[in-house]
Amino acid sequence: MTAHPDESNCECHWGSAEELAQLKVADVELDLDLLRRTWQPSDWSDHASVLRRILPQLSSALVSGLVESVFGLEDVGRCFARGHWQQWPAGQAAAVEEFLQAWWVYTLTDSTPTVPAYDVLVLLAEATGTLSPWLSTWEALKDPVADRHLAAAAGHWEYDLLGDQLPWHAWENEEEMRVDLTAWLVRHASDRLRTYGASEDLLHRIRLLGVTGPDRWTDPHWPGHRY
Repeated sequence: MTAHPDESNCECHWGSAEELAQLKVADVELDLDLLRRTWQPSDWSDHASVLRRILPQLSSALVSGLVESVFGLEDVGRCFARGHWQQWPAGQAAAVEEFLQAWWVYTLTDSTPTVPAYDVLVLLAEATGTLSPWLSTWEALKDPVADRHLAAAAGHWEYDLLGDQLPWHAWENEEEMRVDLTAWLVRHASDRLRTYGASEDLLHRIRLLGVTGPDRWTDPHWPGHRY
């Protein structure tokens, strides 16, 4: 696939005409800096075509941990969302979904994934606008490795969630995702974390997610977070 023949971008801020020309030729590998400058902008006139052009290389770079963003992997997820990949022809959309599902399961079952599970989940949520299918996959994986990733994620998220904030800046459905993630942790995570051997401190913090209002802050196990 290639970018649209008439696609353009600012030479001063994006890159040279020679670099732009590379996007209009199929299967030419981009250097990592050009790849970043291509997935990051929101001002392509035909973002879907640009995403299709770079997606094979971007997918490989993501799995290899070669994609970096100042704002986190939610920024990469928004690149997927801007391309409206779910509206692509059925075969293309199915290929993207298959990649995202495979990467998620691979991450949850790999003891040392290149990208932490909580970062991959953020990308998936932003790419699809929902957490539900990804949390369902995690819930179905009754595996010590998946439980270890759950403990790491819970520790990474608890500060923001206890302040009633989503642990990343969502492009859309932020409150819905915060509620879903909080409810899922309260309902599903405690037993798995206890079996895994998570600290009592973390278990109390997850329990407090199910407590609202002053009862949360006055609980003897409130961690003293300030917001």
